[in-house]
Amino acid sequence: MRISLTKYGIRELVLFGIPCVAGIYFSLILFPWAVPIPLFFMLFLLNFFRDPERNTPQGKGLVIAPADGVVSHIVPVFEEHYLKCDSIKISIFMSVTNVHVNRIPAYGTVEFIKHTPGKFLDARDDECFSSNENNVVGLSLAEKKGNIAVKQIAGRIARRIVCACKIGDVMQQGERFGMIKFGSRVEVFVPKTIPFEPMVTVGGKVTAGKTILGKMHGNGASAAE
Repeated sequence: MRISLTKYGIRELVLFGIPCVAGIYFSLILFPWAVPIPLFFMLFLLNFFRDPERNTPQGKGLVIAPADGVVSHIVPVFEEHYLKCDSIKISIFMSVTNVHVNRIPAYGTVEFIKHTPGKFLDARDDECFSSNENNVVGLSLAEKKGNIAVKQIAGRIARRIVCACKIGDVMQQGERFGMIKFGSRVEVFVPKTIPFEPMVTVGGKVTAGKTILGKMHGNGASAAE
């Protein structure tokens, strides 16, 4: 079976993969009983950096999950970085067993990117929303007048956020734009000026590029300028 691996993990696959392969080889020769140890770490690397193809649902106003994981919050908040207005936040917690490649939730143009250094609290901790290292991507929607934001948040184990898109990039719905390495949290913000109908519930599992988080109705406009 062919495993697709993400280009965002090449550094780690080389850095840790070579010692794992060497460990398997020398264990087979010297200590056969120890083979499961480097084999486990090799399989963990391949599993973590896997990047399967996804068929993204198409439809006007759809907001697609940017990450694999479990919905931990659906709450009203004030998004202070890009939208600068009251918004609906949907948070997705990713465990180390999930695919960690992040995907764009809606078709649009990247208008804003802001990386903020911070702490590395557990991604399940409510305080991580405001305290942890994070990266916010602001999108100007193509099919509707309005904007949404995606926030990548580092966790206790996840210490590196990858954001491969640039300001001005036109992004397709479900297109890869980065990842967070080794367990983390991703959030989507939809301004309350856009009528939005959530289609997931807290505790539900979602798949990046496939699960519909909700649908925007009508033509709203955020406070982002």
